[in-house]
Amino acid sequence: MSGSTDRMPRLLALVPYLLARPGVRIDDAAHDFDVTPKQLRKDLELLWMCGLPGYGPGDLIDLSFEGDTIVVTHDAGMSRPLRLTGGEATALLVALRALAETPGVVDGDAVRRSIAKIESAAGQAQPAGVVVGGGVREGKRTARTREEVARALQDGRALRIRYYTASKDQITERTVDPMRLLIVQAVGYLEAWCRRAEGVRLFRLDRIDELAILDEPSRPPAHAHPTDISEGVFRERPDQREAVLVLDPDARWVAEYYPCEELDELDGGRLRIRMRYADQSWMVRLVLGLGGEALVESPADLAADVGRRAAGAVARARHLPSTCDH
Repeated sequence: MSGSTDRMPRLLALVPYLLARPGVRIDDAAHDFDVTPKQLRKDLELLWMCGLPGYGPGDLIDLSFEGDTIVVTHDAGMSRPLRLTGGEATALLVALRALAETPGVVDGDAVRRSIAKIESAAGQAQPAGVVVGGGVREGKRTARTREEVARALQDGRALRIRYYTASKDQITERTVDPMRLLIVQAVGYLEAWCRRAEGVRLFRLDRIDELAILDEPSRPPAHAHPTDISEGVFRERPDQREAVLVLDPDARWVAEYYPCEELDELDGGRLRIRMRYADQSWMVRLVLGLGGEALVESPADLAADVGRRAAGAVARARHLPSTCDH
C-alpha cells in the first residue's frame, strides 16, 4: 500500500533513519515506517539507484545486508533528517495534545515536553480546522467531541451518542460505556462498550453527530476487552469483496479516507485503487456519491449495480420540472 505521494518522503527519511540505527532488522524498519517488509525491500532497491548527477559508482547510495539487517555504507549526502512541514507539525501537535488529555497516559509530562519542543520549532500554528492525517480534517466540532469524550473518561461517566454508521448509511442513538480514547493514523476513535450492540465497538469521533454525558457511571462489563489495533483498525474478513476503482483527481481523497491499496498512478492525475468492502449497497452509494469522478473496473456486478442505480436516478429526474434562467 504505497503510492508515490507517500513513497518519496519515506525514501528521503530512510537513509538518516538507517544511519542512526546501523544493523537494524528489516522487519523492525518496516514496522517503524508502517509498510510491509516487501515494500521496504523495494524502497531499498530504489535507493541503490540514487545519488549525485553522473551516477558514478562512488556517488550512489550503498547498502550492506547481513542476513535480515541493513547497514548504510555510503549515504551520498543524504545524512540529514527531514524537517517536518507545517502540515505535518500541526498534525503531530493535534495528536500529541489529544494524547496529553487522554486518561491513563503513562508519562503525561513527556508528552507535554514533546509538545513544547515541536511548538518551539514549528511555531504556534492553530488553525480552526487542521489536517490530522491523510487529508482528513479535524474541525471544531470533532475537537469539541474529543474534549467531551476525554472529560467523560476522566469522570467515569456513560455517554449517549448519535452516531452515523457509514457502512449502513444510517444514524442510530446509543448509550455507551467509554473505555479509552484512541488515535490511529491521526484519526480519533472512542472505544466503548455499546449497550445496544452488547459488545465493544470503535466509534469515529468525526461521525458522532451529538453527544451527552450522563449522570450514571461508566461500567463496561468485566469481559469487555480492548480491541487489538496493532495491525490497524480495519481487518480483512473472508466475507469481504474487492473493488478496483479509478479515481479522478478530485476523488483521490477516497484513497486517503478509506483503507485501500494504491495500485497505479494514471495519466491526468488519476489513481487506480483496490478497496475491500462487505456491503455492496454501501459501495454503490460511495461510487454514486462521487458524481462521475470514479470508475468501477471490477467486479462486474458492482459496476452493473452502479449503472442501474444511476440510470434509475436519471429516469426519475426526467419527470421533475425543469428550471431555466431568464
